[in-house]
Amino acid sequence: MRLVTTWSLGLAVLLHMGCHSQKDAGPQGGQQAANQAMTVEVERLEPGEVREANEYLGALISRSSITVYPQVAGYVKSIPLKPGTRVQQDEVLLVVDPRRESAGLRATQAQRAAALAQREYAQQTRKRSEQLLKEGLQSRQDYDQAVAQALQAEASARAIEAQVQAQEVQLGFYDVSAPFAGTVGDYPVKVGDFVTQQTALTTLDQSNTLEVSVQIPVERAQTVKVGGTPVEVLDADGRLLVSAPVFFVAPIPNTNTQLVEIRGAFENTQGLRAGQFVRARVVYATREALRVPTAAVTRISSQTFVFVVRDADGGTVAQRSPVSVGIVSGNDYEVTGGLDAGTPVVLSSIQLLRDGQPIHPKAHVRDGPPGVGGSGPGQDGGTPAPAQDTGSHDAGSGAAPGQ
Repeated sequence: MRLVTTWSLGLAVLLHMGCHSQKDAGPQGGQQAANQAMTVEVERLEPGEVREANEYLGALISRSSITVYPQVAGYVKSIPLKPGTRVQQDEVLLVVDPRRESAGLRATQAQRAAALAQREYAQQTRKRSEQLLKEGLQSRQDYDQAVAQALQAEASARAIEAQVQAQEVQLGFYDVSAPFAGTVGDYPVKVGDFVTQQTALTTLDQSNTLEVSVQIPVERAQTVKVGGTPVEVLDADGRLLVSAPVFFVAPIPNTNTQLVEIRGAFENTQGLRAGQFVRARVVYATREALRVPTAAVTRISSQTFVFVVRDADGGTVAQRSPVSVGIVSGNDYEVTGGLDAGTPVVLSSIQLLRDGQPIHPKAHVRDGPPGVGGSGPGQDGGTPAPAQDTGSHDAGSGAAPGQ
């Protein structure tokens, strides 16, 4: 019993001493923590290009895309290429069995040889008749008959020659060739199939020049300028691949979606494919304006603020300053009021700062050029994106929201 009482008394003394120690040190410790300078990244505001842009889903279209049909009927003899093969102009895509046409051509060529021989004989006969007529050894009637036979043989030879040429051209159609350089599509037919002039053999796409098709809202279409508004094709990470000026704006919107189609054309140097869906960014307008990084902007209720760097009492502090912002361009807001060019603003540890907090400023280095990019998918480039909401806690508190 005495041992328990001794331990209880000792514990009470320790707790009493601890409470007095914490009470004496509390305000001083809190004041020291409040006056401790925080290292933050700082950037001076500069004017630059602000772009009103919006991102959509785009489709790539080949400017030269055809379905290949044969000009003759027959059985497929061979398919020398595989789908996806790149071909040059006049390269053979498919061969239709030409044996029947070849046999007909050989027969006509034999007839041509006979016709040429008959023409030669008729011409010689005419010459002999002409000589005999001059010598008075032949009547005029016989001479006229020889001339007529020579003319008839000449006409027959020309007709046969034309027939041979026509059959040679027809025979060339049995080799189905590419009308232009491009990429071969799938073959829905196989060797041995019978094809006619209505049978689709394959497709051929020319991807050197592509079009990007984008559907945009009707109200946005009014600001698109042919030859002036660019459509930017982006990769999966949002990096710019190619910029295509708009060359077509649909005169009427789609009746089902109420969207307007616009198209831009570009030289395909990135290996893009016709039929591919891509991220497409339409840049409606560009202008020079003051910008502030989105990371520097916070919101309290309906007002946006930034922390600016100020000199105070021989040191440097972060002072909360109201700012008016416009659209988002890349990683920056457009500044519409409240800040001037050259003003240094704090970019890091925003949620931990309080108004008047001492700081150690450190210059911020951007990873890339400012103002590049636009709003994300489905966002209107003219609508400000939400800033960081710090809640409605006391402006003098250093606690983050929710603490």
